[in-house]
Amino acid sequence: MFEYIKGILTDKYTTTNGCYFILETNGIGYCLEVSELDFNSNIDKDNEIKLYTKLLHKEDSMTLCGFLKKDTRDLFTYLTSVSGVGTKMALALLGRFSTCDLISIVINEEYKELTLAKGVGQKLAQKIILELRDKLIKANIAVVSDKFNNIELSPASQETTSILLSLGYTEEEINTAYKVVLNKCENRDDSEELLRETLKYLSM
Repeated sequence: MFEYIKGILTDKYTTTNGCYFILETNGIGYCLEVSELDFNSNIDKDNEIKLYTKLLHKEDSMTLCGFLKKDTRDLFTYLTSVSGVGTKMALALLGRFSTCDLISIVINEEYKELTLAKGVGQKLAQKIILELRDKLIKANIAVVSDKFNNIELSPASQETTSILLSLGYTEEEINTAYKVVLNKCENRDDSEELLRETLKYLSM
């Protein structure tokens, strides 16, 4: 229903049930449940952020989950497709492992690693691998590491890098462009500005 929500982070808090962001846009405050890794990212209140979303509708409740990266949201969708893996457990896995690491663990069938996440037992870990391994290999989710050729990437930079790779630019070309563009952008956290300026540089 919602692809993403872009707005001001007005509040962030944790409860015994999970981690939450309050994102305000157009006068509406959205409460989004997030993973522990996203919650602990270097994002302060009153900053504008973009969260990719997944709306989960049950008979007695509706939950809106938010993710700083699109590939994390996509992996969350795969995780919740496994019988026995609900919202909380999927977020626990994404809070324990980065997207890149989690995909690698599943593909390499390292089920014991999965049990390090809260609530994931050995049988469920094996089931996750059994049901998702082939799907993740075929899905070819575009994952961008937090570090790209030794450059520390913000969520906006990671999103931009993923788009540029999908457009056919090489890692070397993107790395060269970032060395120039990142210092020129007025707001490095604005993915639209970063993509526009990087494409401008690459087309020169």
